[in-house]
Amino acid sequence: MGCCTGRCMFIFFCAVQLIAAVERQVFDFLGYQWAPILFNFLQVIVVILGLFGTVHYKPRYIILYIVWTVFWVTWNIFICCLYLDIGGLSKDSDFMSLGLSSHQTWWKDKSLGCKNRNIPNTRWQHLNSPAQVSELGCILEYQYIEVLHSALQLFLSALGFVFACYIVSIFNEDEDTYLYK
Repeated sequence: MGCCTGRCMFIFFCAVQLIAAVERQVFDFLGYQWAPILFNFLQVIVVILGLFGTVHYKPRYIILYIVWTVFWVTWNIFICCLYLDIGGLSKDSDFMSLGLSSHQTWWKDKSLGCKNRNIPNTRWQHLNSPAQVSELGCILEYQYIEVLHSALQLFLSALGFVFACYIVSIFNEDEDTYLYK
């Protein structure tokens, strides 16, 4: 087996997908984003099954990976639309936390390069309310970080989908030639 075969490339893309999904899982746990935690967990399991199917020549596991990839792509497109406020979706909704809490994405409070400056709200000064926080000088705002995470997942999923289809066809051809010899 050469190092640039479809199998090796699929294994490589699955490994990168695992790293990206675990990284995303960590930040979703930090922000108590329960819907993405569930989907990321399923992604990790299915990618591991896809790797298992590739290593052990089990096309059924790779077909499971292919079917899941369709759902995973749909989920990531939904995430992109949600954080870009497309189609009536709002990034401020509590959908991502499944309505269980009012938590938002971890990146909203800790976005890259943002300098938080407390701006007192004159209306509430006499009531000892928390200061209004304004994000200044962000390198990348939180919604774009989430969209980039999803875009990376879409890119890796598209490549994984292509290589998985190729591997299934190769496994089926090998199986057919073995049966008719």
